Amino acid sequence: MGSHVTSTPRTPRRRWPRALGWAGASLGLAVLGTLVASRVSPWPSALLIRYAFDKGGAETDQKLAALVPSDVVSTTDVRYRRDDPRALLDVHRPASAVGPLPTVVWTHGGGWVSGSKEQVASYAKIVAGHGFTVVAIDYSVAPGATYPTPLLELNDALAHVTAHADELGVDPEQIVLAGDSAGSHISAQVATAVTSPAYARELGLDPAIGPDQLAAVVLHCGAYDMALVDTSTGGASAWFLESVLWSYSGTKDFADDPRFAAASVTRHVTADFPPAFLTGGNADPLTPQGKAFAERLRELGVEVEALFQPDGEEPGLGHEYQFDLSTAAGQAALDRSLKFLTEHTTG
Repeated sequence: MGSHVTSTPRTPRRRWPRALGWAGASLGLAVLGTLVASRVSPWPSALLIRYAFDKGGAETDQKLAALVPSDVVSTTDVRYRRDDPRALLDVHRPASAVGPLPTVVWTHGGGWVSGSKEQVASYAKIVAGHGFTVVAIDYSVAPGATYPTPLLELNDALAHVTAHADELGVDPEQIVLAGDSAGSHISAQVATAVTSPAYARELGLDPAIGPDQLAAVVLHCGAYDMALVDTSTGGASAWFLESVLWSYSGTKDFADDPRFAAASVTRHVTADFPPAFLTGGNADPLTPQGKAFAERLRELGVEVEALFQPDGEEPGLGHEYQFDLSTAAGQAALDRSLKFLTEHTTG
């Protein structure tokens, strides 16, 4: 199993002024080298993105650590695949809880090329403090692992936590799939597979839970339709999108890959999709995808609660705004998410 742990803020490393010039020059050379190398492989770009994202993710988690309730306990590094030492998950729940609780299975973001369960640990503990068991999973990231590997791993994590529900404090009849950014996309795909046998067959996935066990989904700042990705504008944004989608799909021609077409989950959802909460900031380039996904679900008659800031409202809310609980917008996203979770599960 694992051991109980608590979050301990890390002491920031001191950055010396004399090193700044060298660091800036080195970064410039690294970016130039990456752009050249990325013509033949996604690895250089993916590693540069991973470094930046992992640094930001760790800093975000550290900021949230002070808000973690003192009565939340964690069981960490539970292996959910017997023969895979990297397939690990953490379980967070209130220490005072007796018996199983409605369970949120959280899949982290990171552009499919980075991130970890540790980077969402504080946020998961904050959610757990409101009366939930929160399971945060690690999954294999690209380019080392390509689509649909993370979907299969999330499915295996679901199999493990439901099989070991009693010891983990999981209610196997009240599962919520949740995530942020790339994790929202992975969660949405698995939720669609759980509720659409045809889609599950297309993915080659045998769902570990049934539709009656899937209470809801909570999706923050996700991507849901690869056909809406526009790389024609060039520049840093196009470089980023091309890098992560080449890394994740396993092909530079991801836009024309019929296998990767199934990743556009907006085009595969059915009326049996569970109640959904979606949010995204008005300055987040992925928000149009979130809005289109919400609209498609509504067309199908699925219950949807959406929190999207009006276009043009200032200050603009960027990608993953919901993790900044020092802002009114971040706190509102948390409050609305918790209210939605409470309404769609029973304590």
